[in-house]
Amino acid sequence: MPNTAVMIRCGCTGLFGNAEVTRNLREMVSDLFGAVGAACWVKTEEQLHAVTALSGSGPAYFHLFSEALTEAGVRLGLTRELATRLVAQTALGAASLQCRDGTDFVELRREVTSPNGTTHAAIQVFEKDGSFRKLVTEAVAGAHQRSIELSRN
Repeated sequence: MPNTAVMIRCGCTGLFGNAEVTRNLREMVSDLFGAVGAACWVKTEEQLHAVTALSGSGPAYFHLFSEALTEAGVRLGLTRELATRLVAQTALGAASLQCRDGTDFVELRREVTSPNGTTHAAIQVFEKDGSFRKLVTEAVAGAHQRSIELSRN
């Protein structure tokens, strides 16, 4: 499922082809979708629901988090314009680092998180009782289930 980022050639599209799809056809389809971002093949058609839940719906998750960060900045006294700019540039930088080959998200987070520093304080709040990861897992599972439901109609 492509997402809105294809408009700036940064999309991520999940692809599936059954046994009848030739290698040449797979390459052509990969090239076609690769022109607007990453093209990732899955092994089963069912896995497309997971792709939908992650990268199809995922941009909205990042935008929602950005909305929340912006609002937090405004509550701390920044103008909305400045908070929005800071959040957007921070997201761009983080995403650029994440897209490098061989990237380890845990290591990227650790590189920014000084022991007992400001980032550490925020991460502790996010990770309290596993609540952040649990919420993300439940949200993605909800999107996954809805994708399955929509495919049956």
